[in-house]
Amino acid sequence: MRKIKLPNVPEPLGHYSSAVVHNGLIFVSGQLPRDAETGEVETGSIEAQTEVALRNVEQILRAAESDLNHVLQMTIYVSEMELWDKVNETYARILGEHKPARVIVPVKDLHFGTKIEIQAIAAVKE
Repeated sequence: MRKIKLPNVPEPLGHYSSAVVHNGLIFVSGQLPRDAETGEVETGSIEAQTEVALRNVEQILRAAESDLNHVLQMTIYVSEMELWDKVNETYARILGEHKPARVIVPVKDLHFGTKIEIQAIAAVKE
């Protein structure tokens, strides 16, 4: 098992790793719409928050020698189900033709007042 740490990015604030690789799978911790390098939180539109969170997942996957096309499953936590259509549009634009298994989980509150958090399981590129 190996832990993934992004170069030039501080360790996560909590007691967890950004991702863990085990037996050819990458388990990416929940990613908020928070800039990995500056720590600045995106509090704008749900589209902007979704893009930042997905780009964080993408950056971690690259550090683990993979990419979004190797995502097997994503879990998306969203603070308001009314935002789902806009989340789905942004998600589809970024993932393109790739359609991993996915679940949406409505939640009451997310850290830093954000509206979305995304975690993923992906395969390491062969």
